[in-house]
Amino acid sequence: MYPKIAIVGRPNVGKSALFNRICQKRISIVDEEEGITRDRLYAKTDLFGRPFILVDTGGIDLSGKIPFAQEVKEQAENAIEEADAILFVVDGKVGITTLDEEIAKRLRRGTKPVLLAVNKVDDSRDETLTAPFHRLGFPEIFGVSALQGNQIAEMLEAALGHIPPREEPPALPNAIRVAIVGRPNVGKSTLLNQLLHEERSIVSPIAGTTRDAIDALLTHEGQDYLLIDTAGIRRKKAEKEVVDKFAAIRTEEAIERAEICLLVLDSFEGFTVQERRIASQIEAMGKSCILLFNKWDLMHNFRMEHALRGVREAAPFLAHCPTLFMSAEQKRNLQQILPLVKQVHQNRSQRIGTGELNKFIEGCLQKYHPPLITGKRLRIYYLTQVEINPPKFVLFVNKPDLLTDSYKKYLINNLRESFPFSGTPLKFELRGRNLNA
Repeated sequence: MYPKIAIVGRPNVGKSALFNRICQKRISIVDEEEGITRDRLYAKTDLFGRPFILVDTGGIDLSGKIPFAQEVKEQAENAIEEADAILFVVDGKVGITTLDEEIAKRLRRGTKPVLLAVNKVDDSRDETLTAPFHRLGFPEIFGVSALQGNQIAEMLEAALGHIPPREEPPALPNAIRVAIVGRPNVGKSTLLNQLLHEERSIVSPIAGTTRDAIDALLTHEGQDYLLIDTAGIRRKKAEKEVVDKFAAIRTEEAIERAEICLLVLDSFEGFTVQERRIASQIEAMGKSCILLFNKWDLMHNFRMEHALRGVREAAPFLAHCPTLFMSAEQKRNLQQILPLVKQVHQNRSQRIGTGELNKFIEGCLQKYHPPLITGKRLRIYYLTQVEINPPKFVLFVNKPDLLTDSYKKYLINNLRESFPFSGTPLKFELRGRNLNA
């Protein structure tokens, strides 16, 4: 395991900005509104070649005025418990608040090393801002600037100095990257928590609770899975808050990072415009997909084939994707998800030999010849697979413009029937030869 350093503090003191500064990229959502970060976020980074895990937490609000204050407090408590060292962030411009004192009291009761980060000490003239914070009782105080990067390396070096060096954990090249995507409030976080058997994401009936993408590693029957929970995508007109726009970007990034997407639907509401948008992103990025109809235990007198009909008409790509009717809350059919993910991953990673593909092409040509177009007919020389994950094929022909969309669809559909490519988009490239047709 890498050493873990947790960032804690009250809301709106710059924890997420500090997190992003240390990681050198915008992972956590940063905004002036209080209570933006709700779940704890993890990122692997390093200091002078020594790797560690940085954990960002939501602002601790003991007054309960901020939405999900109790849940955020529990997430922060979990981060404190699992961390090897703690960065307690306060606002140097505001000074000590009652909430800072309460959090300091809680941290002093623990056994973990705590370093006090007085944020917003942006230049040498602000260094005196750290003086009042000595009365919080922490000997190691650093005047830092998440904005300018001042004193951050020194603070991290001191934090890592409290943690004995550990052996480098083995790399996980075989981990299957799985993104859990869907609209807000369809049960993505509940699904993640059930798969992990722990409360990793805050679960709430209020739409849009999860705003950041969260990674979690899971091993099941010898196979590693990297699960990426995401904020739900909302319609453009509903993205009024800047955080919702960031969340939509995070979801797109999660799809891009993943190999397989679990597209979670609410069985009551069915397949909406938002799901169609997400499915289009999944297909365009070349990702595999498994369709999960959640909350199916609450459906009565409604047949599964009726639920699927509208989906396949609205998004033809999903017609080739496996489907599960499940209930995350009741754990119905959850045990089928990871084996299905593993099977779909095998599908997208398989390579078909050129000999088999050419026999396949011969069979297709014998069954239906390409149509004549202005007196000319498409001639297919051979088909070969050039890539996996996702599968990509190159079709060598006499004139690419003679391949009609309907005949291309015929070839792809037959390819799916002949070889197990369930759940995976197939990429086709045409190459012509400078031959007389």
